[in-house]
Amino acid sequence: MKHLFFVVLLTFFLISCETKPQIEIAKKDKPLIEYVNPFIGTGGHGHTYPGATMPFGMMQLSPDTRLDGWDGCSGYHYSDNYIYGFSHTHLSGTGVSDYGDILLMPTTSINFNNGSDGKPGYRAHFSHDNEIAQPGYYKVRLDSTNIDVELTVAKRSGMHKYQFPSSENQYVILELDHRDELLDYKIQKISDSTISGFRHSKAWATDQRLFYTIEFSKPIKNITYQDQGALVSKNYKYQSKQAAITFNNPNNDPIYVKIGISAVDNDGAVNNLKQEIGKKAFDHIKTDAQNAWENQLDKIVVESQNNDYKTNFYTSLYHTMIAPNLYQDVDGRYRGMDLEIHETEDFEYYTVFSLWDTYRAAHPLYTIIEQERTNDFINTFLAKYDEGGIMPIWDLSACYTGCMIGYHAVPVISDAYLKGITNYDTEKALEAMKHSATRDKLGLKSYKALGFIPVEEESESVSKTLEYAYDDWTIAQMAKAMGKTDDYELYSKRAQYYKNIYDPESKFMRGRFRNTWFAPFDPYEVNFNYTEANSWQYSFYVPQDISGFMTLLGGKDKLEIQLDDLFTAKGETSGRNQADITGLIGQYAHGNEPSHHMAYLYNFVNKPHKTQEKVHQILTELYTNEPDGISGNEDCGQMSAWYVFSSMGFYPVTPSSNDYIIGTPLFDKATINLENGKQFTIVADNLSDRNIYIEYAYLNGKALDKTFISHNDIMDGGTLEFKMTDNPAVWGSRDGQEPKTQIKEHVIVPAPFIAKGDVAFKGDTEVVLQNADSDAIIYYKLNEGDYIKYSDPFKISDPTTMVVYSEKNNIKSALIETKFYKIDPNVSIHLGTTYANQYNAGGNDALIDGIRGTQDFRTGTWQGYFDEDLIATVDLGSSRDINTISVDFLQDQRSWIFYPTEVRCLVSNDGKLFKPFAPKRVIDAAQPSEDVSILQLDFSNTSKKYRYIRVIAKKLGELPKWHLGYPHDGRSWLFVDEISIK
Repeated sequence: MKHLFFVVLLTFFLISCETKPQIEIAKKDKPLIEYVNPFIGTGGHGHTYPGATMPFGMMQLSPDTRLDGWDGCSGYHYSDNYIYGFSHTHLSGTGVSDYGDILLMPTTSINFNNGSDGKPGYRAHFSHDNEIAQPGYYKVRLDSTNIDVELTVAKRSGMHKYQFPSSENQYVILELDHRDELLDYKIQKISDSTISGFRHSKAWATDQRLFYTIEFSKPIKNITYQDQGALVSKNYKYQSKQAAITFNNPNNDPIYVKIGISAVDNDGAVNNLKQEIGKKAFDHIKTDAQNAWENQLDKIVVESQNNDYKTNFYTSLYHTMIAPNLYQDVDGRYRGMDLEIHETEDFEYYTVFSLWDTYRAAHPLYTIIEQERTNDFINTFLAKYDEGGIMPIWDLSACYTGCMIGYHAVPVISDAYLKGITNYDTEKALEAMKHSATRDKLGLKSYKALGFIPVEEESESVSKTLEYAYDDWTIAQMAKAMGKTDDYELYSKRAQYYKNIYDPESKFMRGRFRNTWFAPFDPYEVNFNYTEANSWQYSFYVPQDISGFMTLLGGKDKLEIQLDDLFTAKGETSGRNQADITGLIGQYAHGNEPSHHMAYLYNFVNKPHKTQEKVHQILTELYTNEPDGISGNEDCGQMSAWYVFSSMGFYPVTPSSNDYIIGTPLFDKATINLENGKQFTIVADNLSDRNIYIEYAYLNGKALDKTFISHNDIMDGGTLEFKMTDNPAVWGSRDGQEPKTQIKEHVIVPAPFIAKGDVAFKGDTEVVLQNADSDAIIYYKLNEGDYIKYSDPFKISDPTTMVVYSEKNNIKSALIETKFYKIDPNVSIHLGTTYANQYNAGGNDALIDGIRGTQDFRTGTWQGYFDEDLIATVDLGSSRDINTISVDFLQDQRSWIFYPTEVRCLVSNDGKLFKPFAPKRVIDAAQPSEDVSILQLDFSNTSKKYRYIRVIAKKLGELPKWHLGYPHDGRSWLFVDEISIK
């Protein structure tokens, strides 16, 4: 009996020794809002603002220091020294400017000039030494007038607090003509303390409508209005864009200004203000706002001895919660995409969906910490689908902006659905997703018919093909989960269309120009084939089928080499200057979204230590606790969402796969407090600046031998524990431990391409056909002939129409048609000036190849000259009778493309002495125009024999003063196409 007791006791002791102590959740050491630095991103190209806003709120009450320019998109830039006033709507981190509605500026004199011209005005100097920014609160001293300003907000309303230096000369300027174009407006005094009105404007949102009501804490003594340059005291017709309000305030009490806004009507603004602020004091509103932010930030708690890391983290988390923005009044009414008024109490309605950016990480983050709001986002998408006819791509204040590419509301819905977030009409959601994918605009007509978008059909064809393919894969995954087998098959096939733009020789994704590869090719060149990027930065974008992409490259080792080359390439680009391409590590560009998943691709080739190195480098070098602390536009939360995920130790490379790829943690401990009441805690043992490598990993106490976790692993609660070391470890390097995305069903055959051969040729041209899949059989036919199995190169010597397709395992590719043009072999052209390679239109003979350009300059059919004249000499080979010479020019002033100022047409028989063929043509190229247009200039004369024709077109050069590019010393482009001779 004693022996049995001893055995039991020993067993209990051993079990107790093996039981690991339970991991405690992360705890905060002070209020988390104290770690937020709203000035991060206000310098450099971050384009954020420091003012007061609520989580996902409708009002953004912030100072305006800049009136225009790319780095003034948010209205504020840290390098500025003057504040123009405090407006109530702002965009966070965008690359296009808008908002800045209803500007208020306290001052000590009446002057309706804003001061931007250097003359006296209402703007005021300020110093960052006297500036405070916190979540939900902003304070600054205006040095020029010694006025202290404090700002705070509720969701749809806000409060100003002004402390003037004395009771004398207390004025508040109300400015409606601020930043963007004013369409309609109204300033109306309602009572001795209230002003109401509206502001309708045009900028990025082409018809933004905003209504306001303003209540002052002190009686209005007088209002002076600006009416067509004159100062008046009455405004019966409400024609004033500006007003100066003065008050009865003999004791110099603080003046409080309460303002409500609405996109619906003035009643909505009044009701929003009454319901949210009412009679509450400034400090009450501030406390409510900061409590709301504390509750939001408490969704993730991190522990670290590095306060800069914690500041970067909580500022990033804060930035992910600024947009999208509520766009609905307290009574449920809102203005829809049809600009009509709608009402719902079933969900909250939002705007500012920067989906090209945020589908990658911000929305996946919301599926973890904002599940209810994600339902609202998707219900908003479906409402916009009903109101405007299509789900948003980039919507802003009831307007489709037409900005960016893809149909990325689709992966947001699919990702949510596959994670069990389904509080919306799922059948309607799938219908809306397919609707977005089946339009004919933006290259989709070609994409559906050919399996790729040709360069000559649509700009940014490579990027659009790649992003459409990913979006289609997410439709396929949702269709499969819903049992829609036909949809699953169709969109699984479309998801593989990336194969059609993969060039097996260069191993890059390239534009297909008339079924040849766009050439000459430079992977560093930023051109019209890619969206804000070059080929380096888009050639790894196949998140839905990384296994298939590796097969094209030749295996895992080839992908690893390609990734190594990416990160070690020279850190410079060629071609177009693209301000978005920032944060370069080699050609990896963290400052723009197409690169965001790339560091994690090493996990897919069983080299997770390289992922860990690159992720740690990005986290610690490209995010800093300073105004210029974000390496590019913050982009409505996406740049910050990358940091939030990556600093915790994982990232959603492929939304809709439900997998998160493990990188390397930055914090000793992080706990996600889930909406279901559970916690998921990540622990990094032995973490240091040197110990960035994962030696072992444990999920809920069990060894984790794979380099990814699932969404359910997080949502079920539990722990993810990393043992860190200072050397690359074996963990995750064995086959089978890597993540995979792979399309195994409904595999397509890529379409063949012309590997060699000139579409416009002299004499003859030898044609070589190839396929990205070397096992596929290629067939072709010429003109009306029968299809022939391709085996060897062949020659074309006459104008010809060729049709090609490929076949493998009884599966056929799309039919691709190419027209071959024959150029008179006796005719040649010499260019005396140099065109830009990105706009080469096919090369040296482009101006005499018989192929004319369309109105879209980005389709590759125009030859472009930057800040250069055109000097082109055509040699007919012998003297010929000539009576008309024509040449085409393109104008697209928004894109800096202007007609020439002067065009001369000269002729010669010896190529040395030239004389005018007809009078020169003079063009007022600097005249402003919103139209994209083509100008054909005809030079006519009586028929005479000449051999040489010289066309000289003079550039505009320096942009006109009215042009957006003038302040940046901008220069014009000259776009020319066919020179025709009759």
